[in-house]
Amino acid sequence: MTTTAPSDVRPDPPHSSDDGSLTEFGYHQELHRSLGRYASFAAGFSFISVLTTVFQFFAFGYAFGGPVFFWAWPAVLVGQLLVAACFAELAARYPISGAIYQWSSRLSNLTFGWFAGWIMVIGQIVVVAAAALALQMVLPAIWSGFQLIGTDPAPTSADGAANAAVLGVVLLVLTTVVNILDNRVLSVVNRVGVTAEIIGAVLIIVLLLTHSERTPSITFHTEGAAQSGLLGALLVGSFTAAYVMIGFDSAGEMSEETRDPRRTAPRTILTALGSAGVLGGLIVLGGILAAPSLTDGRLGVDGLSYVLTSSLGDGVGKALLADVVVAITVATLAIQTAACRMLFSMARDGQLPFARRLARVNPRTGMPTAPALVVGILAASVLLLNFASPEAFLAIGTTCIVMLYLAYAMVTGPLLITRLRGRFTVQGTDESGRPLFSLGRWGIPVNTLALLYGLFMTVNLAWPRAAVYDPAGGHWYFQWFTVLFLGVTVVLGAAFRLYRRRTAPVTP
Repeated sequence: MTTTAPSDVRPDPPHSSDDGSLTEFGYHQELHRSLGRYASFAAGFSFISVLTTVFQFFAFGYAFGGPVFFWAWPAVLVGQLLVAACFAELAARYPISGAIYQWSSRLSNLTFGWFAGWIMVIGQIVVVAAAALALQMVLPAIWSGFQLIGTDPAPTSADGAANAAVLGVVLLVLTTVVNILDNRVLSVVNRVGVTAEIIGAVLIIVLLLTHSERTPSITFHTEGAAQSGLLGALLVGSFTAAYVMIGFDSAGEMSEETRDPRRTAPRTILTALGSAGVLGGLIVLGGILAAPSLTDGRLGVDGLSYVLTSSLGDGVGKALLADVVVAITVATLAIQTAACRMLFSMARDGQLPFARRLARVNPRTGMPTAPALVVGILAASVLLLNFASPEAFLAIGTTCIVMLYLAYAMVTGPLLITRLRGRFTVQGTDESGRPLFSLGRWGIPVNTLALLYGLFMTVNLAWPRAAVYDPAGGHWYFQWFTVLFLGVTVVLGAAFRLYRRRTAPVTP
């Protein structure tokens, strides 16, 4: 086990010729390096999990934007590809677990990087909870027996919200067990699940498009967006795409477990986001085109589950929904894994409470057990908010997006400053002498646009719109939930940093 240097500045180490060694970064290889290219791709794709997130937030996007909300999708995809291109460069140069924390620390200083990692890991824990809640959008549509509490399966109802929490806790128990078992078991589950998800996504797209009730020109209609106007519809509708297209950095999170990570991780970051973005956009379009009705209100409540079962029939529809359940399970597993690696990376540097225990790796399984338990328990605790009010469903989902977007900006910001100062190395080779992924002369414009996009979306997502966060009224804390949660996260982080500084031994 190693600790960081006492300085608050993390120097940019020279490139080593051996990607299998972490000695250049001051670490020992403890995690098992067994993931190949497809497993690395699966880590990023399963975090994004296009089936999980599109099915979870399609109804919300349509309810606020109508058919025109589709156009928020390509806009968000382009913005996130800019961010992913910057991350691909960093993954090639810093193939270390805890990607956001490590990248931000080495581009700026340890304090700033610590806050980036702190915000990121808290956001990831909330994402785990949000992903687990997605089961409520699918399981009761497959069989009413999955509605264990009450009779109304809509996640915006009291019954649906409470039932979503129960189903989510059951799923978290399962994913926590898998995250403790073995690195190879985790890899197999991810690969099988991602393969099933890709096949299912393609089938859903083909079936929806072949059962179209209208033409793509319907996406230019603004019906349903009249209350907030076209711009407002697109800004709120972008929540769906923003929620889907996060987590592509997970390929970087798994770098210490990936073979040839300097070459593999950059590719899989970009391919995971690109493929998920295209598939998700086609599913959204197919859902709008194949819906039996755009005006009966069901599309804005039941979402894509309603489209599949009503347009394709119960048999085919429910079979495809079963595939979505697999995708939700694998997504929750992958997000929990990413959060575990972030906790492990920060604890290994002695930067968290109970760091020694959190940084311990089981030598037999190659898995950090304590982080898996911590993430599982904390995510389950977040789910309890759903018992308080149905509005918690949306508050949890949007909060996790804002946290991750802000953490991403805390990487692209320092990266841009480093570029402008001429201190970012655009050249370099891997262990085989092959050049590392680089944006070259496009680095500054791409980085600038990535940062501006990230900051804009952070503000857009966090803006306390009463119509979005507190439609029933009387719950001001849900309207301001994202802002309050972020504020509490920063305050708690600052308090810990201050306590740690005051109690640290004085170096003579």
